[in-house]
Amino acid sequence: MSASLFPDAIETDRLQFSRVGAEGVDAGPLDLYEHWGERAPDIEATTEHVSWDPHPHPASVAETLDRGVERAEDGGGAMFLIRPREGEPKAGEIAGTTGLFLDWDRRIAVFGMWLRKPFWGRGYSGERADAMFELAFRRLDLDAVRVSHVPENGNSERAITKYVERHGGRREGLFRNRIAFEDGSVHDTVEYSLGQSEWRDADAAGTAVQLRD
Repeated sequence: MSASLFPDAIETDRLQFSRVGAEGVDAGPLDLYEHWGERAPDIEATTEHVSWDPHPHPASVAETLDRGVERAEDGGGAMFLIRPREGEPKAGEIAGTTGLFLDWDRRIAVFGMWLRKPFWGRGYSGERADAMFELAFRRLDLDAVRVSHVPENGNSERAITKYVERHGGRREGLFRNRIAFEDGSVHDTVEYSLGQSEWRDADAAGTAVQLRD
């Protein structure tokens, strides 16, 4: 398998996504350390409900990016940088990251997303989901997608519920002690799922999505 499974770039109405490791991606460890580092603005708020801790130094960010590149080369998933397109506030800035992690034996993808605080409340989560559904179902022909949040994350709950229901998916329920964070704590998760057949039947009126190799 190789990174060619995954597009180098994706465009939606308001967002552009660049795959980490793709040729021409103009962001490296130092760029992301500005947002992922322990001293980054709003880092406590933006990592409160995610499984990873703020990075102590740029080398730690480089290791994370290297793992993302290796995962894409092995066919296990891909990480994308999110930027607003021209016409959006702060166009061209790194707004966050998103990715999907694949289990080919079970034909399922798991979504993940991290977004900087200045970009909260713009509906970017749902637009990003439209892009990842297109990738998972139309390009990779997977059977299902799973997405989750910790129960305390009300913002994610509202965003995920909205786009999952729009595409015909459903909330599966609360799963006890489902995920371990880097700090050693163990957390419940609320999980949702969407099947390819449901996604196609829903024919949700969403954003236009273009995958670019």
